[in-house]
Amino acid sequence: MRSRYSAFVLGDNAYLLQSWHPDTRPETLTLDAGVRWRRLEILGAPAAGAAATEGTVRFVATQQQGNQWHQLTELSRFTRIGQHWLYRDGDAGMRRLDPGRNSPCPCGRGRKFKHCCG
Repeated sequence: MRSRYSAFVLGDNAYLLQSWHPDTRPETLTLDAGVRWRRLEILGAPAAGAAATEGTVRFVATQQQGNQWHQLTELSRFTRIGQHWLYRDGDAGMRRLDPGRNSPCPCGRGRKFKHCCG
């Protein structure tokens, strides 16, 4: 999951497609260059044993696009093929954030929004 988040941050379409399960992988993927991914918080990832072939990860990812902030919450499902975990699909929801000047910055650095990303 963390490697896929890093690929979104870096705009690495090739890695995202490579780490996607072939049964659900789109033929092409176009990332929005205006989106800046700011924070990833893993909420839960039950430990999978050595013989496990299925797993899940629940996370919240914070993004900024211009002056707008959003949080993506997803329960992602992964399947192991050989030694590699591949993203299968997920149940996702997006919500808009509206940080005030004196609110904690959504990027997670612990500073006020006006002194950080605002």
